[in-house]
Amino acid sequence: MRKLENSELNRLDVDGFKDAEKTPIILVLDNIRSLNNIGSVFRTADAFLVEKVYLCGITATPPHKDIHKTALGATDSVAWEYRKDTLELVKEFKRLGYETLAIEQAENAIMLNEYQPNTNKKQVLVFGNEVKGVAQEVVTACNKVIEIPQYGTKHSLNISVSAGVVVWDLWSKMTKITKSIVK
Repeated sequence: MRKLENSELNRLDVDGFKDAEKTPIILVLDNIRSLNNIGSVFRTADAFLVEKVYLCGITATPPHKDIHKTALGATDSVAWEYRKDTLELVKEFKRLGYETLAIEQAENAIMLNEYQPNTNKKQVLVFGNEVKGVAQEVVTACNKVIEIPQYGTKHSLNISVSAGVVVWDLWSKMTKITKSIVK
């Protein structure tokens, strides 16, 4: 096997990304402290054509060298917006009829492997602070809570890892559903 050169990957350029049909997934970062985590989420959003990233509360915004270091230019391709109040944003999405999902460990959470996205609704995924998680008031306001099953000794995954796992899972389920409908 031979590793492919970047030129062989047939990736979109920034303009092509902006013109491409997006996956109906919106990411909300609730008070994320680490600039590297923010940049990593942008790269994940770029990889799966996520519609938009919302940066809330204390979450830093581009341009910033530490975000850029891990985003590798994804802040130029992925649409983003800053909002001060995560709770108000979630309420706004609910009024629009979007499916709001806190990614958290909570009572009555749906395990990620059991969750089937409604492809008729945009999926809004709320990821929380590295220490405190998603604020309780935001969890309460969301339509559902999704939990990533874990079996080791640690209580959680890094937020950027969680975003990668959940976005890939929903993207693959939504893509599979769409392809099966088209056939």
